[in-house]
Amino acid sequence: MTVGLSSTVGLSSAGRIAITIPAYQAAPTIGDVVRRCLDILPDVLVIDDGSDDTTADEARSAGAEVVSQPTNRGKGDALELAFSKLFGRGFSAVVTVDADGQHLPEEIPVLIRAAAEGADLVLGTRDHLFADMSQVRRASNRLSSRAISLVAGKAVGDVQTGFRLYSKHLIDQVGFPEHRFEAESAVVVRAVRCGCRIVSVPVRLGFADGRTTSHYRPVIDSLRIATAVTRARFESRR
Repeated sequence: MTVGLSSTVGLSSAGRIAITIPAYQAAPTIGDVVRRCLDILPDVLVIDDGSDDTTADEARSAGAEVVSQPTNRGKGDALELAFSKLFGRGFSAVVTVDADGQHLPEEIPVLIRAAAEGADLVLGTRDHLFADMSQVRRASNRLSSRAISLVAGKAVGDVQTGFRLYSKHLIDQVGFPEHRFEAESAVVVRAVRCGCRIVSVPVRLGFADGRTTSHYRPVIDSLRIATAVTRARFESRR
């Protein structure tokens, strides 16, 4: 049953909320993720980022609205497209969920409750689960979170999480200009710089270590993140 924005779950002040799922080559998992998201909220938009498998068909059959990119343009572009469409329709916030099943849709109300208390950006964090990750993944997440927190000027325990809630106010203030994985890191820096409120809430996961399903390229994408967060730190505030 779809969860309404009512006092029964403490979400009444959060406004209209949609879910978006950026998806690439996610045919085996996307259908289940969509169905479980629809059990929480009625509006689910999948951005099929140039997949050449049946990702779009599986998502559509599960009940999601699907927009397909003709080529793979990156997670940042997929999210920017989703924000443009959903905020343009009057939604006040968008929850982002990965397509591989790592993020549990049943945890979405945890993010929404934090937004209802006045957060502009809610991060569903995994740092309490770092011990369940591989040594390489754990070290990477910790180092990147510390480095980006230092650049941003605010301690954030899990900057790399993609399980988030973005308010329209935040995106209106800082935009979402980067094209790939670096977008999620840079937006944290910009949010701190413009005085937006960031809240981290621990969440459960379907599985802690997402290396086998991630399209993250350690060298190239790490360099892009470093460049993007540095630029975000020193650019003029909007």
